[in-house]
Amino acid sequence: MTASFLYLLICLIAAIALIVLLTTKYKVPAFFALILSAFLVGLSVQMPIGLMIVTIKDGFGNILKLLGLVIVLGTTLGVLLEYTGSTAVMAGYILKRTGEKHAAWAMSITGFIVGLPIFCDSGFIVLSGLNKSLARRAGIPLTMMSVSLATGLYAVHCMAPPHPGSTAAAGIIGADIGKLMVYGAIIGIPGMIVGNLWAKYAGRKYPDDKPVIEVNPAVMLQGPSVIKAFLPIIVPLLLIALKSFITLGVLSHAKWLVQLLSVGDPVTALMVGILLAFNCKRNWTKTELGTLLQDSVDKAGGILIIIGAGGAFGAILAATKIGVHFSEFLNLGYLGLFFPFLLTFVLKTAQGSSTVAIITAATIVQPLLANLGLDSENGRLLCVLAMGAGSMMISHANDAYFWVIAKFSGLEMKAMLRVYAIATIFMGLTSITLVYILSKFI
Repeated sequence: MTASFLYLLICLIAAIALIVLLTTKYKVPAFFALILSAFLVGLSVQMPIGLMIVTIKDGFGNILKLLGLVIVLGTTLGVLLEYTGSTAVMAGYILKRTGEKHAAWAMSITGFIVGLPIFCDSGFIVLSGLNKSLARRAGIPLTMMSVSLATGLYAVHCMAPPHPGSTAAAGIIGADIGKLMVYGAIIGIPGMIVGNLWAKYAGRKYPDDKPVIEVNPAVMLQGPSVIKAFLPIIVPLLLIALKSFITLGVLSHAKWLVQLLSVGDPVTALMVGILLAFNCKRNWTKTELGTLLQDSVDKAGGILIIIGAGGAFGAILAATKIGVHFSEFLNLGYLGLFFPFLLTFVLKTAQGSSTVAIITAATIVQPLLANLGLDSENGRLLCVLAMGAGSMMISHANDAYFWVIAKFSGLEMKAMLRVYAIATIFMGLTSITLVYILSKFI
């Protein structure tokens, strides 16, 4: 399986082009696009069929072993929070604290918090009705409010587990998922702020012609109490953060304390969050509980097969020793964090899906970690964060989330491109800047 660097590079470009072509023009599901690309690379380098199939199977299974439970539990937590009305309660509480004049900030903050366990498209759909009501009640352009909500959800979706892109990248690269949750959420905050500021600046140019209506505030407060609504999100994050702090700090020698805080493992922490989410509603019936859990499994299944396919593609690339060839011909050390960022940015812009972009980029970057100077615990963490920043930009007409925002907000293409799409550029650039600054301190 020896091949020249130029030939391997052509194979890699062809594989990426195939992924982009199949997922964008021909609307082929990402799973099949990734698997076909894996076979393309394997056949191109004359890998024996038997070895190629074994490599694909191993790559598929190994990544699911690492991430399967995190994805399923994270999806379940999101479904439960939607069903119990916890998201509306959180939105109403934040609006009450910020006031109607700062409704755009309220929606950004709500989107960010709700987006921690819930996928951005689902979160936007659930909150879109509330968003419209608040926009009309406060007399704020719907474009401004919708993009504020969208960017709040999007900031954390790209940066932090249990969202599939960053979670899969962590598994492929070998980054600590617990630390990624904490750092990803922290770096996502400035991204949210930048998105909000641009939404308020550019969104003013698209006023609404719809009448202002009054909304009964009680509608926003249906569901559990504020404390119950927030706990399923806050407690898991605190457990994960506390474990990371103790294992890194002076108390790391207290083995009994580290074992006690095994509850801070992402899988255990998410299970705690799910138990707390059950407390957000009384009188559960067997039928609704079974339906919700089945819905969670169904949603997670589609995500898991994409992640598995990404692992298979990565295993094939690793088998070609492409990292060794890159190291011989290119001095990637000068690029460092900017290589995974730029690679993910190009993939995201070309084919639209942040998840596919970051998974594909992770499989390419993984064998190059040593050459990039990122082959350490903190280096891998920073690498995934850089790819998360790259997966933010640019969200435009080939992104499904782009159309979710447009459809549920009733925004025209011009407003979406000039306000939302440009906001994602600023968000990505802000995030990679912060990742670079972070790299100087850890």
